[in-house]
Formats: sequence, structure tokens, C-alpha cells
Amino acid sequence: MNTQLIHLPVNMRLFNRWAADRGLVRRGTFDEGFALHILLSSTFGKGVMQPFRLFWSAGRPNASLYAYADQDAAALRELAADFATPDGLATLDLARLRTKAMRTEFSPNQRLGFDIRVRPVRRLHKTSVGPNGRGLNKGAEVDAFVAHVMREAPGRKPTPASITRREAIYAEWLAERFGDAVQLDSNRCRLASFRRTRAVRGDGRGPEGPDATIHGELTITTPHEFSRQLRHGLGRHKAYGYGMLLLRPAASPTTAGSHR
Repeated sequence: MNTQLIHLPVNMRLFNRWAADRGLVRRGTFDEGFALHILLSSTFGKGVMQPFRLFWSAGRPNASLYAYADQDAAALRELAADFATPDGLATLDLARLRTKAMRTEFSPNQRLGFDIRVRPVRRLHKTSVGPNGRGLNKGAEVDAFVAHVMREAPGRKPTPASITRREAIYAEWLAERFGDAVQLDSNRCRLASFRRTRAVRGDGRGPEGPDATIHGELTITTPHEFSRQLRHGLGRHKAYGYGMLLLRPAASPTTAGSHR
């Protein structure tokens, strides 16, 4: 496995114009992840730069796109030269595209820190009643926290007390996605940011749902499976800016209690 970590600057003013020109604002909703999926697919090929994550502060002219790919910078520039449109190329600063070969062999019991943006959702297995009293069809995509509340107290809205449990519920959801690959440290897993966003999928608006960034620490138990997850991402909506696992050094024992 040849996993490359990509860094690519994005001109957000030109990117927004590019997306608007292609009608990617659907019924008043602009989903940056969906637009980036279209742009990256048309520039490098479908799935080549995936999973990815955009780092951008509102109002700033430029953003940083990170992604995992199998090709290095030279190969990616060749793909763009063959397939990208001129206006698409203008949004991406290919001259400053950089890659770094990632480690692909990890050790059992190796401890790492991580940063991941996810859309923690579950599919309903049967028709249910949501917290607002409205019916939800089988197969509907529901916030993992809301799904937990629905199982615990069908038809009730989340209470202020239960909302404080969102972090723990999302950590449990993430641990399920890791499976046997790692042991997630629940005491070191925190919800760094949370909001609700409306997705765009296909020709129209998609579901509104959770957009969460989780910071934490893990211990690798199955190295080859962890390497696969690092390359391909975790959870749903990996093609749209979610699920990219960014690694960090684990906290030392003397600093482990300073982040909460």
C-alpha cells in the first residue's frame, strides 16, 4: 500500500464561483463537501483524492485541502494536466501541491492521537417516530445521538441533561466504526466541534444532520486493518469531506489530563 498525504491550497473565491456556475447550490443550500467531490473527481478522477478534508476559516481567501491518495505530487499533476478544466484548475494551486508518504506498517499496542471529522449517523431498521413526533421511514438516516434518544424514550425530544451525553454517544459510534482495528480510549475522546448541516446529494438537497470533529487517542490492535482504515476513511459520506483520519502524537502521561 502506497498512501500519500496530500496538501493542496484552494482559492475559495474562485471555488465558490466555479460551484455557482455549475449550479451546485441546490434550493439555497451550498455543500462545500459535495462541490469539492465534483471538482476533485473531474480534476484527478473519481475516488483518487479520497477521503479528504477542507480546513478553512470563513472570510479567508484561501483554504487548505488535505487528502489521502495512492499517487505522489508528480503523478497527480499529470492527471490534472490531462483532465482538469481551465476554470477548475484556477481554483487549485497545483504549483504548491505537496505530498508525504505515510507509514503503512504499524505495531500492535502502538498508541496514537487522532483528529477526525465525521457525520455520525445510523440507518433506521424500521419505521419509527422521531423526537419531534414525526414519522421516519425505514432506512432513514438519523443522527446517532437522536437514534439513541429514540430507543431510550420514543417520541420524546432530547432534554438538556441528555444533550451532555452526545460526546459519549459519538465516541461509542466511532468505536464501532473502528471495530477490532483499535481500542479507543473513551477517557481521551472529546467532541472538539459540532454543528448541524444540510447535505447536497445528486440533483437535490440531502438530509440535514450532524457534522462533528472528534479528537482522541487510540491503541492499535490489528495493524493491517488500521492501515486500511487510514487510507479509506471511516463512516458514511467519505466522498464528501468526512471520515479522514489525521494522526497526532499521543499525549505523554504527564500531559494526559490537560486536554479536558
